[in-house]
Amino acid sequence: MENEKKPALNHPLYQIQQNLDGQKRKKSVRKYDFKRALRFSKDQVRGLTRVHENFARLLTTQLSAQLRTFVQIHVSSVDQVPYEDFIHSLPDKTLLTVFEPVPLEGRMLMEVNLPVAYSMLDRLLGGSGEAADKGDGLTEIETKIMTKLIRRSLEAFRDAWHSVEPFHPEMGDLEENPQFIQLVSPNETVIVISLETTIGEVSGRINLCLPYVVIEELLPKLSVHMWMQTKQKERMPHEKEELQKSVRRANLDLTVELGTTTVTVEELLDLREGDVIRLGTGIDAPLRVNVENELRYFAQPGKRKQKIAVQITAEAEEAETHD
Repeated sequence: MENEKKPALNHPLYQIQQNLDGQKRKKSVRKYDFKRALRFSKDQVRGLTRVHENFARLLTTQLSAQLRTFVQIHVSSVDQVPYEDFIHSLPDKTLLTVFEPVPLEGRMLMEVNLPVAYSMLDRLLGGSGEAADKGDGLTEIETKIMTKLIRRSLEAFRDAWHSVEPFHPEMGDLEENPQFIQLVSPNETVIVISLETTIGEVSGRINLCLPYVVIEELLPKLSVHMWMQTKQKERMPHEKEELQKSVRRANLDLTVELGTTTVTVEELLDLREGDVIRLGTGIDAPLRVNVENELRYFAQPGKRKQKIAVQITAEAEEAETHD
């Protein structure tokens, strides 16, 4: 059986075949930057996103209670980049906190944009939450206030990771210059979680930098299979506890009525210092205790440590039932 003849070099079929072979070779070659090695799988990135979405919810609840203003935080991006690129992407002045996730080996980083940091500081000091530009940096008192706030934020970070791996973040000092911090080698891969943050009228970002070498042993636990095995009820107690703490810290107006009476406008205008107003409440009658203008308790008047006080004797519903 004769071999099939190949087309001549100048034959149109040969040229078409050569073009097709060239296209296949081009498609089979992909550029790979060894400085940007992708060490986190898509599944692991999705797991990290879920963990920090939970962190964003916890942090929103916590900051809303502390700052007593509108706070909204959500995950805007999760990227893996060389540590050097992350540091160079930060502004020259920002608020940086290095912490150790004990007992894990290594360190992590939280970066808070200055507008967000100053807005939080202004709210804690009784202001409206403006992001005033402080060219001279934080004072010693302001540093202590922000340290306490960030330490509590790291507690929310701990709670968000609890279902994956329990650890305790130990906070280091605050820094304002990114060039002074060296977590890992410049080419080491880190995962950067950016949280879009809005406090009142001020918007900015909170960034978390987690080196691959620190969370490498936790990555298998971030797979979909392992995540689905974690029951929702194991995570709920932390959110419930945080919500209960926020409710307990809420301020309520409480007033005590000594009694009421009715007077004419003429009698009101004729009142002078030393006049006595007769109330419609008997001397032995219980006083009404209102919470947010609603009757909640009954009480009796007295003194405690030379100060006027009242003692709760019954809840309003209980007293009405006995009557």
